[in-house]
Amino acid sequence: MQIQRDHNWLKFRLETIWAKHFPDIMVANNVFVKFGRPCRTRLGSIKFGRKTEDPNTIITINGYFKDEMIPESVVDAVLAHELTHYAQGFCSPHEQKFAKPHQGGVVNHELIDRGLADLLRSEKKWVKANWRTYLIEHEK
Repeated sequence: MQIQRDHNWLKFRLETIWAKHFPDIMVANNVFVKFGRPCRTRLGSIKFGRKTEDPNTIITINGYFKDEMIPESVVDAVLAHELTHYAQGFCSPHEQKFAKPHQGGVVNHELIDRGLADLLRSEKKWVKANWRTYLIEHEK
């Protein structure tokens, strides 16, 4: 049985990663995750919503990731990457730990420290080997 990759599936993936690898990070505001439009270069992003008091955090994942040809490990790695930004205080109420979100490889270091080195390696390997070909075959 195939599971449909929809917003509920994406939410489940995020919650699973959060519970297993980020249990020390409190949910400090509403965090929403959704598929965005298909994009060539941006795999995921995190931002604050429009509300100024108690803003929501919105994690957007590349719309191409709805396709089951994209390995779950790639989706999970991108979710973990965005969750790392949240944990480090970017687009979240948590204290901001660094001046810049990718300063000195802080995201990768955090993912490795949280036991996600294999996931990170798998995602990088798949993207390097397959992403360009995938885009050529699937762009409209």
